[in-house]
Amino acid sequence: MDKQTEIELQAAAFRRLQQHLMEDRTDVQNIDMMNLAGFCRNCLSRWYQEAANEKGIEMGKDEARQIYYGMTMDEWKAKYQTDASLEKQAAFKVAFEENVTNKG
Repeated sequence: MDKQTEIELQAAAFRRLQQHLMEDRTDVQNIDMMNLAGFCRNCLSRWYQEAANEKGIEMGKDEARQIYYGMTMDEWKAKYQTDASLEKQAAFKVAFEENVTNKG
């Protein structure tokens, strides 16, 4: 497979993951994703931002999230976010430390 085709397939897979998380499974909470998989929608938007920044494209966290989510974080939270139990919040602190804070 040539490099351009590989890049196009990777981009298509990313777009499908984004659609799955943003349209098909809005019921899945970010905190659950982070606790189980070590990443969430916010991580994906941050990776998008970091890739843009590496290419010399200035993009902040809020702009990247709005691009990824297709709406502002406040809108997403109002439409889809539910309260997390104390147990989930405690597990999130551990998962965030292990997967985000220690990754630089």
